[in-house]
Amino acid sequence: MRVISETPDRTITTPAGVMTGLAAPSQGSEEVCTWRVRLNPDVAGPVHVIDRDQVWMPLSGVFEFTVDGETALVSTGQAVCVPSGATRQIKVAEAPAEAIVAMVPGGMATMPGADKKIPLPWAE
Repeated sequence: MRVISETPDRTITTPAGVMTGLAAPSQGSEEVCTWRVRLNPDVAGPVHVIDRDQVWMPLSGVFEFTVDGETALVSTGQAVCVPSGATRQIKVAEAPAEAIVAMVPGGMATMPGADKKIPLPWAE
């Protein structure tokens, strides 16, 4: 058994929010990665694509997900499954919001119309 704690060196701040890596291959988890996401209101994440399925589980606040043109609000007590290859954008609908995200290791992001693959350092 391995207990993983949030640490400053596994916390990454982007213009869209703060991601804190939890379970990941670098932390002893071979088959799943998890991280905590903190987003503030009035900040939208970039439109992007991830090449792995993701499951988002809100801990607080309300998230607005737009996935392949369909929009839904997701809050505590719910989860949203975002399929691999789907174009997505995530916003906070009200107040600050936090979620735990899970996916299979090795996921890469791309921006629509671009070929460059971007690693997710909080999931490594």
